[in-house]
Amino acid sequence: MKSPYDNLQNGIRDLDLPKIKRWENKYSDKDYTVSVKTGEFTCICPKTGLPDYATINIDYIPDRYCVELKSFKLYLLAYRNIGIFHEHVINRILDDFIGSCRPRYAKIIGEFSLRGGIKTTVSREHEIRRS
Repeated sequence: MKSPYDNLQNGIRDLDLPKIKRWENKYSDKDYTVSVKTGEFTCICPKTGLPDYATINIDYIPDRYCVELKSFKLYLLAYRNIGIFHEHVINRILDDFIGSCRPRYAKIIGEFSLRGGIKTTVSREHEIRRS
């Protein structure tokens, strides 16, 4: 049986988004946590075409690099016109974040505003396994 959601997210992993830049961490010998938060995230519901709003929180322990915040802001702004499911947003942001700065640990939480009376929160963690 065909779902009305079939094919709405084809190519979501291949979206051409702005690059997240980084800078060298001069305290890479220390474990410390950086928290990045924005309450102004916007994307589009791929089913209805209506805007979705979210607060995005990322906590990470940097290794050799830290995220350059202006480029990260421009990266997040690029989602404004993209139709994407909440679950895919969070996974894609964390994948790109990790690809940029390669932190020792990162956790992302996306708290999406009510839609149809339902609030969605999606989270994911990533940790570098050390031997």
